[in-house]
Amino acid sequence: MPEADNEVDWTTEIDSKYRLVVLAAKRSKQLQRGAKPRIFSAAKKTTRVALEEVRRGLVQYQRLGKSRAE
Repeated sequence: MPEADNEVDWTTEIDSKYRLVVLAAKRSKQLQRGAKPRIFSAAKKTTRVALEEVRRGLVQYQRLGKSRAE
């Protein structure tokens, strides 16, 4: 459990922190451009809403394989 309001448990099924940040940033941009939030949140900042959506598994993504130059 988080002890303070600033401490949030961001553990998720995502395999890396980098991927978490990229997904949340892209979702945050969508929210800024008018997309409807997928959760009800008291947070007003789109970044916090996006992180919570990613943490809950509400943001879907697809990992693309590396392409080989022929």
